[in-house]
Amino acid sequence: MSDYVPTVGLEIHAELKTKTKMFCACLNDPEEKTPNKNICPVCMAHPGALPVINKEAVRKVLLTGAAIEGNLADFTEFDRKNYFYPDIPKGYQISQYKHPLVVGGKLCGVSITRVHLEEDTARSQHLPASPAGNPADRVGKSLVDFNRAGVPLMELVTEPVIHSGREAADFGRELQLLLRALDAGEANMEKGEMRVEANISISRQGLGMEHKGVTSNSGSSRSNLGLGTKVEIKNLNSFRNVERAIAYEVERQTKILKEGRKVEQETRGWDEGKQITFSQRKKENSHDYRYFPDPDLPKLIISEISDFTLEVIRRTLPELPLQKRERLTALEYLQTQDVEQLVGDLKLSQFFARAEKELKDPDLMKVAANFILNDVAGKRKGEPEWLPVFDIFIAVVKDFRAGKLPSPQAKHSILSGTMAAVMNKSDLDVIVKKVIELNPQVVADYKAGKAAALQFLVGQGMKESKNSANPQALREAVQKNLA
Repeated sequence: MSDYVPTVGLEIHAELKTKTKMFCACLNDPEEKTPNKNICPVCMAHPGALPVINKEAVRKVLLTGAAIEGNLADFTEFDRKNYFYPDIPKGYQISQYKHPLVVGGKLCGVSITRVHLEEDTARSQHLPASPAGNPADRVGKSLVDFNRAGVPLMELVTEPVIHSGREAADFGRELQLLLRALDAGEANMEKGEMRVEANISISRQGLGMEHKGVTSNSGSSRSNLGLGTKVEIKNLNSFRNVERAIAYEVERQTKILKEGRKVEQETRGWDEGKQITFSQRKKENSHDYRYFPDPDLPKLIISEISDFTLEVIRRTLPELPLQKRERLTALEYLQTQDVEQLVGDLKLSQFFARAEKELKDPDLMKVAANFILNDVAGKRKGEPEWLPVFDIFIAVVKDFRAGKLPSPQAKHSILSGTMAAVMNKSDLDVIVKKVIELNPQVVADYKAGKAAALQFLVGQGMKESKNSANPQALREAVQKNLA
């Protein structure tokens, strides 16, 4: 067991799924490819333009707060977080500091400090220098696309209670599932819709190392808990990178301490190619951002807004991932991996629940689950939006369970959305007689008591029918003709 204990706190930003941006009427369209199309004087900070709060964005943060059993604020306000960067058109970001929408809560066994609402930044693109061509291109260029500027952004800050990269990645995955279940956001990390920042410190076990009293950019503070100096890793864009970056940083800091040196408080990036962290800048404290209440936005008294009362918010909560996991685990015909597959795919689990409601019978649902978790899920990997025609799916399950539909036709019917024809008795008899005539030696073997011969004849019959025959009906027809 190591003498050095890693402690990790996470700051996770997730774009919210709303029709418009956080403070203006521009479309919130993450799929827009044309740069600087969804912009207006408000999100571009033109003089005299005034922001208006997006009510739906506030509701979705409150839903998230209720889902993690946090304390929903009665009083809340928006603040200006001042810093200068090309992707911030105002020269400040509208965020929340002292009065966030949600305080406390727990998810996946991890305690939550706060959840607040802010606006996203623009997207920067840095082009490399070109050795030839226009002289202006030889020094490289940085371009800014403001389509994302002003998109509603939820920030969730955890307590520093995580102790490994795996635990941090698991928390991120559970938050992603929760946001999708709430329809608060898609949280696709590969699209930048969810970004993770990890705050990591190492302390010597039992020695209560000096803690620097660092306060995060979001305003959360880490009290004197005997933690080491905090280092932040910014903008981790996959759960794999979250796990690997934290593991690397733990190893790096531990080595520094073992050598008798001090860990510097700083912000670091993650080089995915080299699989290492690298220094970016010295870490800022909250006072560096000169927070103050935004004078252009009203204070909110949540209890005075009828749609935002705790009773209304709780009533609109859907089945949460944890609840779904517990309910599905109780079904005897589902394995652990089956449960996680359904919990991880919202539309697939909704289809499964619809089948449960229609079929009711456990034996039928066992058949349905097999088709859903294999054939349907298999096709969804290539076509995420695809689901079978429900009425045909139910008919296939019933016919298959009754022995009226063989497996190949059942799968074809589900995937094609059309019921496959089942070979009638007269066509079946024609095939059986043909198979018997073409295989006299096998027939003789069967009559001599060789059981395997029957299976060969059935196989030949299925081949002749192009798998359109019912295997059980075909077997019975062969046995009858050879009796």
